[in-house]
Amino acid sequence: MKIMKEMKRMKEMKRMKIMNGKKIFSSTFILFIFFISPVVQAQRTTSLKINEILVINNDNFEDDYGKKHPWVEIYNSSPGTVNIAGCFLTNDVKKPKMYMVPKGDVLTNIKPRQHVLFWADNMPTYGTFHLNFILYPDKPNFIALFDSDGTTLIDSITVPSGQRADISYGLLEDGWTQKRLNEELRLNSSYKDKKGDKLWIYYEKVTPSSNNKILDTNERIENFKENDSKGTGMTFTAMGVVFFGLLLLYLIFKLVGIIAVSMSHRRAMRASGMTKEEARGITEQSGDIYAAIAMAIYEATEMHDEENTILTIKNTARNYSPWSSKIYTLRELPKK
Repeated sequence: MKIMKEMKRMKEMKRMKIMNGKKIFSSTFILFIFFISPVVQAQRTTSLKINEILVINNDNFEDDYGKKHPWVEIYNSSPGTVNIAGCFLTNDVKKPKMYMVPKGDVLTNIKPRQHVLFWADNMPTYGTFHLNFILYPDKPNFIALFDSDGTTLIDSITVPSGQRADISYGLLEDGWTQKRLNEELRLNSSYKDKKGDKLWIYYEKVTPSSNNKILDTNERIENFKENDSKGTGMTFTAMGVVFFGLLLLYLIFKLVGIIAVSMSHRRAMRASGMTKEEARGITEQSGDIYAAIAMAIYEATEMHDEENTILTIKNTARNYSPWSSKIYTLRELPKK
């Protein structure tokens, strides 16, 4: 009896230890998530990039008040949504906290691979995306994006002076860095000939709140024009696809026919106990034999007299003929 009680007590103590261990693990995990969450948020804001800038806006994109002002485009290069609220935008390196993006606006959540536009109009009372500084058309413009602590620089760019009206200054590809460009130039030798080796370029086709690289041509068609201007390769390719399709259909139907003949052999053997050679002899008769059998069946089942060369006239069941009836020749009296 005492042994049973002692074993029960030991089991209870063991169960309590396991439960306490689970509680400690859960508490530690929650504290870990709590402490690293600001770090994760900080890492995510580093994926924001200054993507495109328009200094002189004479006949370009309008803001929500119908006015044309310089603008700065921010791009989210991460695969997750990033909230830019709390970050700082400035045009003075000595004043990193010049404009704080207000919190509480759902539009500050930038979706993956998407953009947000800020207007440099010195009108912060107009809304979240209106900065408290302007851009100068006659001198270089420094623009920087700082993290919510006001000291961590996320991205910056100096737009050179001498900007032309309605021509933007943007990254060669959305969200690219110099390291990414150097890697592309190293791996793709023809990239420099197509795009150049500059990270920032000018865009005559301005693309606010959209990708810098707009595909208005079909690359495959352009390659065909360059490498097959007369269409010879396209012709042979199309004809090859057609003939290959016909050959494939022939093989499929041939295979289906072989399977059907094989199944008919098996049915004949199963029904009459024939050998394989006898069944094959039945199913592999010449076309003349099949034609004669079909003609005989047709003659036997045709809906005629017993002999096709004899004409049989049967009496009609009617007592009168419409041709001899007088009622079809008389006129009706006019109704009054």
